[in-house]
Amino acid sequence: MKTAQHYQFQDLAILTPATANQEQAALLDRAKKKAGFLPNMYKTMANLPAFLDSYLHGYNLFRQKGSLTPAEQEVVFLAISIENGCDYCAAAHSTLAATKSGVPEETLNAIRSGQPIQDTRLASAYALAVEINNSRGRPDPEKVNAFFEAGYTETHILAITLAVSVKILSNYSNHYFDTEVDEVFSTYKIA
Repeated sequence: MKTAQHYQFQDLAILTPATANQEQAALLDRAKKKAGFLPNMYKTMANLPAFLDSYLHGYNLFRQKGSLTPAEQEVVFLAISIENGCDYCAAAHSTLAATKSGVPEETLNAIRSGQPIQDTRLASAYALAVEINNSRGRPDPEKVNAFFEAGYTETHILAITLAVSVKILSNYSNHYFDTEVDEVFSTYKIA
């Protein structure tokens, strides 16, 4: 996991439904209903309701209409979160990978330990997510061709780009707030 010093917000708060204004509270309530609990990340993102709303909207669209399987989605989110050094999102998406998205255990272990992913298709999705993130949308044509050889299409490139945009919102927000990993994700917390 890449770590570096970064700016942390001093004047913005970790919101709760009791401390949030009406607009913030409505978003937090909606997010809680969707997730089943109120993640710490949402409590910070709600400081700017448009920020949290944009994140939730993009995240849901990626999950529902992004043309990738749940396992592929999780691998992509993990690739971006790990590459961006977001401990919070790495723990959250590792938890989802292990419990909900159907990511094979050996793939999750490989990702978390920085080892090669044996599943060619998932390895290709991981690699292109890192490439799109790091190249700022200018992926190397050879890496794109390898992605196509694994059976993906140009539509999948757009889906990964959507994932990168969503993860930029959450990863950067978590950096600014040094968001504490929720207990539900603590099994996969980075030491």
